[in-house]
Amino acid sequence: MTEPYAVPVPKGYRVGVWEVREPIATGAFGSVYEARRTDGSRDLPRTAALKFLPTGTGTPRQLTHLRELIDREVELHRRLKQPRLIRMYDTLVVDDPASPALDGATILVLERAEGSLSALVAAEPRPAAGPALLAQICEGLAQLHHAGWVHGDLKPANVLLMADGSARLADFNMAAELEGTHAYTPAFSTPDYTPPELLWSEIGERGRRIRPSADVWAFGVLAHLLLTDSFPLPGATPSARRDAAAAYARGTDDLRLSAELPDAWREIVRDCLTRTHEDRVGTQDLLRRVEAAAGTSRSPRLPRALLPRRRSRRTAVAAAATAVVAVSALGYGINLWVGDGSDGGGTPGGKPTKVSAASYGAAELRTDKGIPVTYRRLIVDSAHNCVHQEVTPALIAALLKAESNFDPDLSDPSVGKEGEYGIARWTPSLLRWWIRDDGVPATETPRPPITPAESIPAVGRYLCYMQPLLDKKGLSGDRQVLLAAAYRTSTRVVNNAGGVPPKYRDYAARVAHYLKEYTPPGKK
Repeated sequence: MTEPYAVPVPKGYRVGVWEVREPIATGAFGSVYEARRTDGSRDLPRTAALKFLPTGTGTPRQLTHLRELIDREVELHRRLKQPRLIRMYDTLVVDDPASPALDGATILVLERAEGSLSALVAAEPRPAAGPALLAQICEGLAQLHHAGWVHGDLKPANVLLMADGSARLADFNMAAELEGTHAYTPAFSTPDYTPPELLWSEIGERGRRIRPSADVWAFGVLAHLLLTDSFPLPGATPSARRDAAAAYARGTDDLRLSAELPDAWREIVRDCLTRTHEDRVGTQDLLRRVEAAAGTSRSPRLPRALLPRRRSRRTAVAAAATAVVAVSALGYGINLWVGDGSDGGGTPGGKPTKVSAASYGAAELRTDKGIPVTYRRLIVDSAHNCVHQEVTPALIAALLKAESNFDPDLSDPSVGKEGEYGIARWTPSLLRWWIRDDGVPATETPRPPITPAESIPAVGRYLCYMQPLLDKKGLSGDRQVLLAAAYRTSTRVVNNAGGVPPKYRDYAARVAHYLKEYTPPGKK
């Protein structure tokens, strides 16, 4: 392994009837390994993917959200067994006190995939079998929706390809069961595949309300990408495309589909990408139209040609290793690897590559201005979790610099009634509302010390919440600096002052200075 694994598991380690073999991929909170079965049972496959999630270690506050995501995924797997959904064979819990890093870990025993749609598109931007793939993906959506579930995060990385080339929907961390017309999911998604109505949706105690029509929008984006190697809304970055989606939804811009989109698919994509959810095509009707356009029936498998074409043996082995390790794990709900797109966080269809911590997000955050490497990933990812363009990695870094000079151990108990703590100088009672990434306040007020892993994502969530609350007109000054001022005081105080209040002008000036310093040339 070239990267430390979140859950290190030695080769040959045994749990249940499985023996761990080779690593597949890792993320911040879990790791996936190939495993082989050690008994003679015919009820299980010979190989599987073991997804290790460390739910028995760490603090309850740190692991509550992970536990909830696991519960979502396990519940869906247990209740739905469909041919277009990646299969879960079993769940296990490690009982190994002699191995503290593993003891108590939850394991999901999943179907072993050979790659993902992301890897396929990277190898062959417009695969000839794209229409047949879309038919299988749509069939998976229809199966989910018919059973009363919403996927919530459909994108190429979450479509896995099996050994025979057939497609499976995967990564059900965001999936939720419908309650009438809506389901409730964590308040985060991938901007390129998020419908306009969710860009401004309110986040309640149970998370964000979502309809099956959100999956239909995501399918339309995916279909356009797979058939034309481009997104249906203009823009060189996810932020620009998100703004284009907002303008389209407001009626100030039109949908301009690629001229290369085949006629048979143009109306399908257009009916997926309507301005409002009410006008979007229903899933069953969509499936019938997609199958007609693809000229397919619901066969259980697709041709092997769906997998990347063979080159020389050495090249093929290297490419397969990169594709499976860097991309297919995303569909298992593990996300550490990114593409080499201009955003520094990758774009769908970009070549899979591994980005070091020191250069992570370099297109959006300077690497030569003293921002600690330790916090780069937290800063960049926290900004990307917000749909508002004002919340950037550079803004979060500038705010942290102004607040604490990146001191994770800051402790100032003399401020106010509670004091301020950690790299972002959080007041514990306020942090309680933002420490969780599912939109639900923590049941208990956090107690110092407050770690950067808790502080920095909460800054992103809080800024994202405040941005729409700042007056759209009548405020003087840079919107990003005004957001920072609101972080230090409140949106109400900033709105009433018509800009940065006099008391906070020195602070705002420091933020503005570092914001300019941390923003790469050419970025606004």
